[in-house]
Amino acid sequence: MRAPDRRAFLVSAGSAALLAACGNGVSSRQNRIAAGNPGEVLINHGNAAEPLSLDPHHAQGNWEVNIIGDLIVGLLTEDATGNPVAGAATSWEQSGDGNSWRFTLRDHLWSDGQPVTADDFIYAWRRMLDPRTASTYAYFLYLIKNGQAVNTGKMPLTALGVSAPDPNTLIVALEHPVPYLLQFMTHMTTYPVPRHIVEAKGDAWVKPGSYVGNGPFVLSEWESNDHITLVKNPRFYDAPTVKVERTIYYPTVDYTAALKRLRAGELDIQDRMPAQQIDWLRANMPETLHLKPVLSTEYLVPNQTLKSFADPRVREALSLAIDRETIVNRIDKVGEPPAYNIVPPGTANYPGGSFLGFRSLPPPARLQRAQNLMRQAGYGPGRLLRTSLIIRSASPTARRIPVAIQQMWKQIFVDAQILQLDAAIFYDRIQTGDFEVANPGWVADYNDAITFLDLLRTGNVNNYGHYQNPEYDRLLNLADSELDLGSRGRLMAQAEQIALNDNAWIPISFGVEGALVRPYVTGWKDTPTDLHRTRWMGIDEALRAATVAV
Repeated sequence: MRAPDRRAFLVSAGSAALLAACGNGVSSRQNRIAAGNPGEVLINHGNAAEPLSLDPHHAQGNWEVNIIGDLIVGLLTEDATGNPVAGAATSWEQSGDGNSWRFTLRDHLWSDGQPVTADDFIYAWRRMLDPRTASTYAYFLYLIKNGQAVNTGKMPLTALGVSAPDPNTLIVALEHPVPYLLQFMTHMTTYPVPRHIVEAKGDAWVKPGSYVGNGPFVLSEWESNDHITLVKNPRFYDAPTVKVERTIYYPTVDYTAALKRLRAGELDIQDRMPAQQIDWLRANMPETLHLKPVLSTEYLVPNQTLKSFADPRVREALSLAIDRETIVNRIDKVGEPPAYNIVPPGTANYPGGSFLGFRSLPPPARLQRAQNLMRQAGYGPGRLLRTSLIIRSASPTARRIPVAIQQMWKQIFVDAQILQLDAAIFYDRIQTGDFEVANPGWVADYNDAITFLDLLRTGNVNNYGHYQNPEYDRLLNLADSELDLGSRGRLMAQAEQIALNDNAWIPISFGVEGALVRPYVTGWKDTPTDLHRTRWMGIDEALRAATVAV
């Protein structure tokens, strides 16, 4: 999924108004609601950016997934450590050939009291794939039988490979065996939606007062660019175990201001930290720091539809010239490993071993090779490659790493202008091909290498650079049909090496969590996909009362 920045230089989903709302203080509205009611278990949560949508068929970033996952539960859901556990389904059974699954739903209710049925899942998945919905992530459901044909209008919605012999049984036919299916079924794209509400209200079903979910919380307030309030859902099937009665999400795009709010006691959790203050945080608030590895990759992507970047020599030179060790050790300093490949270390059932060919070269040799490649491509001191690098952030500290890259590229005859864009504009630009070099970033949707490698498959809407290699696609297609996990992993690793040889991406670094969590917040666990459900959290009130502002 689209990644918010862990270092305060990549993402903003808000506007100038958002920056004002999240500046050095808080609005009067936030001041009024942050304190909570006597005896109420309340969590104030800084959430990186303003959601563009809370509809699981239109949301696109994990700052939205954080909230939607509190409101809706799929067939399976995540436990506190991010592993799949029973959600709307209580049991499941796989066919012998791995091509179909039967899920048995629990008897449970939507937040308005209507029963959740298998038909709600069928309706949701058909809506997701309906070309009229124009969902960015519809391709996630292509693993369901006929999913792609339905999404491209070649088959009717009713041809999708799902059926419900009774209200509590869902049968899912697949295009091929999916070894990670149980974890996949925790993903937002597989959530049910309340058919009776969506059909009655249309897109307005996501507004407060209309939003109906089957999760542990319900939507109470959404004041744009200020806050979103969720309250405990008394109809949730596991409501007695949910400790938090209210959680408030704030779009804290300015991470420095958010740190001030955390220090003042106005926030209990802040999803992202200002990396330029990492030394101060380590010295003064080490108990709040969460810097565990997560499955994410920060990268640059050149637009290969443009003549300059269709040249593999230019793409390789751009990658060679970036000193990743300087970026992670001297600029970032939060412990992110430098990236010389696409799939992060620690990804399940993946052998790794694929790397950019120059990884073992010392920096001077890399720079010399990059300069030679640029000269071969027709560039030099008298003919610079003039281009632009777009980044997805309006944060005041956003330019630190892009400026470093800009200076590194100057050594290879590249004059790059840095353009900071609001996230909505940024993603519109890269999805429509209106860019030269961009910095998207990706967080794993589930713990499997395909969530990264799919991004370079021909035709994928998130293949922003329009990379195409038939052998790459062939290997991924073979991996899709491979039942043996070891063989499947080796096929994907071969594909990754092809993309690296082609310099389809310019990987920069792999991710660490980068969250700030007050120690009185209970139930927060580090997870590989950086998802933390409020359902598992609580507040140690005695410890909170003893906490002194820093």
